[in-house]
This record gives sequence, C-alpha cells and structure tokens, in this order.
Amino acid sequence: MIAGIDRPTKGEVFYAGDPLNRLSEDQRARWRGFNWGLSFNFFQLLPTLNLIENVTIPMDLCKTIPIQERRLRALSLLEQVGIAEHASKIPARISGGQQQRVAIARALANDPTVIIADEPTGNWTLAQRVRSMICFPRWCNRVRHCW
Repeated sequence: MIAGIDRPTKGEVFYAGDPLNRLSEDQRARWRGFNWGLSFNFFQLLPTLNLIENVTIPMDLCKTIPIQERRLRALSLLEQVGIAEHASKIPARISGGQQQRVAIARALANDPTVIIADEPTGNWTLAQRVRSMICFPRWCNRVRHCW
C-alpha cells in the first residue's frame, strides 16, 4: 500500500500531498519511478537482460538521467554494491545475494526521495552484511527516507 502498488479498499493514501490511490496504475508506476526506489525480496530482475540493463530500466522508463549517462551511472551503482565485475552477466549467472545487490543498485538508479527495501540483506554473506552496515547509511544519505 505504502509503495503505491496496491490500492486501499477504504480510505486514501497520500505522499507529499499526492493522493496515490486516485492515480491510475500507469500514473502510480510513473510516480514510483520518479519518487521511490523499491528493492523487493525476490529481486524482480529481468532474466534476459544483463545487470547494467536491469539497473538502467528505471532510468529508461522515467527518462530522469540523460541517455548518454545511463550506462556509466548503472556501472557506478553496481560498483557501489560491489558487483561491477559482473555487469555484463545475466541474473541467472550470479548468486542470490548478488542479485539482491543489483536490485538495490536499481532502486538507487533515479535518485529517489524514498527507498523501500524488503529484507535487503537476506541473501548476503556475513561479510557482505558487515559491508552493508557501512554502505546503507551512505545510500540512505542520498535520499530523504530509507525504510
């Protein structure tokens, strides 16, 4: 509900004065792309696209980043989550923890005002979780809210 994916059966959902439940599904999707970065527990990566392409999808859909900068930005985000060396691989060729990091990079792609992450480190090793304790505050400092 809070992410604007589902509509309430009763009442209204507002974010920064925007009545989310009054928007069409397409309008809500566009609104999410501009305002929120979502990282799902099941990653939702497109299996036939490589990691760079998966990270650039939000930029392509919302056109928030100039087209000539998108690939470099995606690579930079993949580097920030520690998997730039796998940028040309498809999701099936990397581990679940690595896929989760791609999902986080994708959530950061449009510089959202809010990040909503569902168990963002659930598939990570202990070493990766320790590293995330350093990275998450830095990523969250880039946005206004991080849940």
